[in-house]
Amino acid sequence: MSYELRAKRILVTGGAGFLGSHLIGRLKERECKNIFIPTIDKFDLREKADIIRMYEEARPEVVIHLAAKVGGIGSNLKYPGEFFYDNLIMGVQLMEYARKYNVDKFVTIGTICAYPKFTKVPFKEVDLWNGYPEETNAPYGLAKKMLLVQSQAYRMQYGFNSIFLLPVNMYGPGDNFNPESSHVIPAIIRKCFEAKDSGQDEIVLWGSGKPTREFLYVEDCAEAICLATEKLDKSDPVNIGTGSEISISNLAKLIARLTGFKGKIIWDKAKPDGQPRRRLDTSRALREFGFKAKTGFEDGLKKTIDWYRENRPKLL
Repeated sequence: MSYELRAKRILVTGGAGFLGSHLIGRLKERECKNIFIPTIDKFDLREKADIIRMYEEARPEVVIHLAAKVGGIGSNLKYPGEFFYDNLIMGVQLMEYARKYNVDKFVTIGTICAYPKFTKVPFKEVDLWNGYPEETNAPYGLAKKMLLVQSQAYRMQYGFNSIFLLPVNMYGPGDNFNPESSHVIPAIIRKCFEAKDSGQDEIVLWGSGKPTREFLYVEDCAEAICLATEKLDKSDPVNIGTGSEISISNLAKLIARLTGFKGKIIWDKAKPDGQPRRRLDTSRALREFGFKAKTGFEDGLKKTIDWYRENRPKLL
C-alpha cells in the first residue's frame, strides 16, 4: 500500500543541499506543503539538544535524513575521524529521538561506500557484510552502515518504521564543485574548464583511471527516495542506481569531449584509486517500489556541465 505524503509533516535534514534541493522539488510536485528544512546555522545535528529542539519545533511525522559530511577520496583521507564521528552521531541520535517523538517513518540515506572493497559485481544487498570497505572511505562507509543496524534493531524491538537506501555516486545541477571536497564528476568538469581558460594543454587526475564507477542523476535519486518513502516498509537495505558502470578513464574522456577540452589527460598513479569496481544490482528497488533510473548518462552530464557553465561565476 502507498503511504500518502501530501498531508504529512515532513522534516528533511540536508534539505538545503545538493540532493535535498531536488528532493524538496519532488515533494512539492506531490503537493507536500508542510516541509521543515533545518539549517546548519540554527541546528547542529551532532548535538542532542539541537535535535530535541528541532523535533519540538517541527513535530514531524516523516523524517528523511540526507544530511552528511561527504567528500571525495582526498577529503576522506584528510578527515577520517570527522567523517566517522559526524555521520554516525548525526544519524544515531536523529533516529533515536525520532523514535522517542513517535515519528511515523524514518528514511535513512546510506552510501555505496558501505560495501566491501572487493564485492562481486554487480553489488547485491546480501553482500553488504561480506568484508571490510575500501580503506580510503571506510570510516564514512561504516558510520553509515551502523544506521542500517540501528534501523533493523529498532524495527525488531520497537516496531519503528525506518528504511535504509544505498545510492551510488550522484551528479547533476547544483553539485559541489569545490576542489577541496568535490566528487569525481564535478572535479573533472572544473579542471577541464580551468584548463581551457588558462590555455593549458593537459589536466592531471588522481589514480590510474582504471577503476569503474556507477553514477546516478540527482533528480532520479530524488524520485527514488520519494517512491521508497511512499511504498517501502522494510528495514532491508535497498540499492539505488542505474545498474551500469564506466571507467574513470572513459569518464574523463567523455567529460573532456562535452566541455570542449582537447588537451591531454595525465594520471597521477601515486594517488589512490579507491574501490576497484562499483556497479549495483538494482532489481530490489524495482521490485519493492518500482524505481528505475530514467536519465541517460550523457544527457545528465550535459545538464550538469550546462549548469556549471551558467553558474560558474558565482562559484569561483
